[in-house]
Parts: sequence; C-alpha cells; structure tokens
Amino acid sequence: MTSKLNGGDAFPEVALTTTAGEVLTLPRDLSSPWTVVLFYRGHW
Repeated sequence: MTSKLNGGDAFPEVALTTTAGEVLTLPRDLSSPWTVVLFYRGHW
C-alpha cells in the first residue's frame, strides 16, 4: 500500500503508457511545474 501525498510533497516518478503507445514519465516529461493529473479508472 502506498501512502497519500500531502501538501508540499514531491510527486513520485510514474511511467504511464498513452493511448498512442508512447511512455510518458511523470513528472519528468512535463514542461510546466504546475500540472493537474486526473486518473480515471473507466468501467471495470
């Protein structure tokens, strides 16, 4: 189990595969220091 982030915590590095098949590594591949990330699980 991972722990929740608190205000001021650094976002952990996460590798995601896009729908185009490319790998996006957060936060390294983002150009802005301010970003909103929304995880949508869809229908299970």
